[in-house]
Amino acid sequence: MKTISILVPETAVASGVTGPRYLFTTANQFLQAAGKDPLFKVQMVGQTKEVRIQDGAYSITADVLLKDAGQADLVIIPPLFGNMDAAIALNKATLPWILEQHSNGAELASLCVGAFLLASTGLLDGKKCSTHWAFYTEFKEQFPQVEVVDGGVITEENGIYSSGGAHSLWNLLLYILEKYTDRDTAILASKYFAIDIDRNSQAAFMMFRGQKDHNDEAVKKAQEYIEKNYQDKITVNDLAQRVAVSRRSFERRFKQATDNTVIEYLQRVKVEAAKRSFESTRMNISEVMFDVGYTDSKAFRNVFKKITGLTPIEYRNKYNKETFSALV
Repeated sequence: MKTISILVPETAVASGVTGPRYLFTTANQFLQAAGKDPLFKVQMVGQTKEVRIQDGAYSITADVLLKDAGQADLVIIPPLFGNMDAAIALNKATLPWILEQHSNGAELASLCVGAFLLASTGLLDGKKCSTHWAFYTEFKEQFPQVEVVDGGVITEENGIYSSGGAHSLWNLLLYILEKYTDRDTAILASKYFAIDIDRNSQAAFMMFRGQKDHNDEAVKKAQEYIEKNYQDKITVNDLAQRVAVSRRSFERRFKQATDNTVIEYLQRVKVEAAKRSFESTRMNISEVMFDVGYTDSKAFRNVFKKITGLTPIEYRNKYNKETFSALV
């Protein structure tokens, strides 16, 4: 039997605690129905018996305290709620326990922004990690020694797992369930919980907001120009001249400030505009393509799919309300 310890941090997101418990206890029921022995001992572990979660909106009764939890085969670290620095400070006492569990052989799985707590142990240093796309910048600033997998839903490295945003946690849980049991059990669970078992990217859900949390005014000026004139043909030379900076220096400063090259930034602005059109208008693919400044359909398709993980027509069919209504 495998012991799964679900850490219940102060300020945890409720579904990040209850979801894993529900999945693995239900998996036991599936196994028993198939004439097999239950495989998982599932326990919720807390610093205190009653843990206030999700900004005090709920409380959860832990099954066992940290000091009495024993050795786990898997430790699940749920997402934190609210300010990450404050949440980490509240849960500082859990870090030695996580380290001890890992050093004694436990695998670790952080769900969504639970990655902040896991990274605070130092165990992710030099490793890859997934987390919610909306927290990429904050995570990279706080943990520069960790490699964030852009758009990743599931990341695994040496027995340490992490997942992307929100409901991506279910994809990671199914992934682990399949590893611990078999494909048939994981598929049964995916159908029971209505989860797409093989989704491997959160790119389609990502909204590009333009990284302006920096102090380089020349770069900000260039960003604002791109966002107002993305339909036009804009070159790096034009932008460099517009902000009165040499091209070489401009490209270096732009990458340093935004974590994108100038061309990548322009592409992402164009694709974000195209996504909005696909979501809310009746424009066809070619109309949207021309509207955001592309004339080559192959180039537009390739860039769109690279950034979102979907082709333009797949994205429109998935997210346009009128298209969805027609399909159902």
